[in-house]
Amino acid sequence: MDVLIAPDSFGTALTAREAADRIAAGWRRAAPHDEVTVCPLSDGGPGFVETLHASLGGSLVAATVAGPLGTPVPAAILLVGDTAYVETAHALGLSLVPPDRRDPTLTSTRGVGELIASAIGAGARRVVVGLGGSSTNDAGAGALVGLGLDLPALAAGGGALAQVTAADLVGLRDLRERLRGVELVVATDVDVPLLGLQGASAGFAPQKGATPEQAQDLERALATFAHAAIDALGDALRPDLLAGPGGGAGRRLLTAPGAGAAGGLGFGLSLLGGRLVPGATLVADAVGLDDRLAATDVVVTGEGRFDWQSLHGKVTTGVAARALAHAVPAVVLAGEVLVGRRELSAAGVTAAYAVAEGPDEVEVALADAGGSLERRAERVARTWSR
Repeated sequence: MDVLIAPDSFGTALTAREAADRIAAGWRRAAPHDEVTVCPLSDGGPGFVETLHASLGGSLVAATVAGPLGTPVPAAILLVGDTAYVETAHALGLSLVPPDRRDPTLTSTRGVGELIASAIGAGARRVVVGLGGSSTNDAGAGALVGLGLDLPALAAGGGALAQVTAADLVGLRDLRERLRGVELVVATDVDVPLLGLQGASAGFAPQKGATPEQAQDLERALATFAHAAIDALGDALRPDLLAGPGGGAGRRLLTAPGAGAAGGLGFGLSLLGGRLVPGATLVADAVGLDDRLAATDVVVTGEGRFDWQSLHGKVTTGVAARALAHAVPAVVLAGEVLVGRRELSAAGVTAAYAVAEGPDEVEVALADAGGSLERRAERVARTWSR
């Protein structure tokens, strides 16, 4: 059989490349006669730059930017012609914040703005920003400061946005105008809106360290900031979004799929004219996934946790949808599988297997993430290989 291994990263435990290699090793051990090919993927989150560099080539440029707590962190910019690819996880990844200091009311996206500015300074006329794996929840307010908006209070975290007014954001129009000559593409890891039950605060802030009360406070603060920013831009939004009078453009920004990605960073960059696209789709197209699937008998994808978020623009369901179009079975391997059969079938997933089959096994699996994944892949191969 021809087997394609195309996973995302497994959280902070394994990069996409490491996960692909481990799955391939387990499969080959059980079915040495199969032809196994690895194709690591990304949805815009951790591994975005590494995955694209392996496929597109180009050159890596080192940069130092503000981390989520303000301390300098190293980052990289991938330059391919006049296009720059940057990864927000380099500047504000959850792994950059110690567990005992995780508080999305304080963490800031300022470093992402600095990273985009560095890419433009390196000569890029098109900047593709991969969103995902963030420790922040500030609707991209900090990134605006990193790009030159003279309002330092916006870089103090999402909790500082509750009192922002349209008058405070008077410089937003000028910043948007300065970036007009740069094409800004925002590759989002999830397709959720900014606000609401599945938005940035309610859906994702708790996994970044927020208490239920803080998540509610952040929801209100982000709503205040978002409406103030939309009011500050006014009719500057309409020529780009073709919206009529009555605030139609602003509503579209709030509800756009991906606006809530990376703690609302998708929304913040769309204020500057950024175009939101599914990150998993962008990467899959870049690595030629459809051509690979056309020559494949079965594809194995995966991620750290297969849950409701996976159904909203993640790599696993993106691979499954494309595999379905090619009549190729799609098998998911994940640390945990928290999605029922009905949802799996609707997403085009043929079968899903958990590395940790119960809550008590999660800690054991994490202690040897690579080995656990490899052993599970070996067992799955015995089921699927001819």
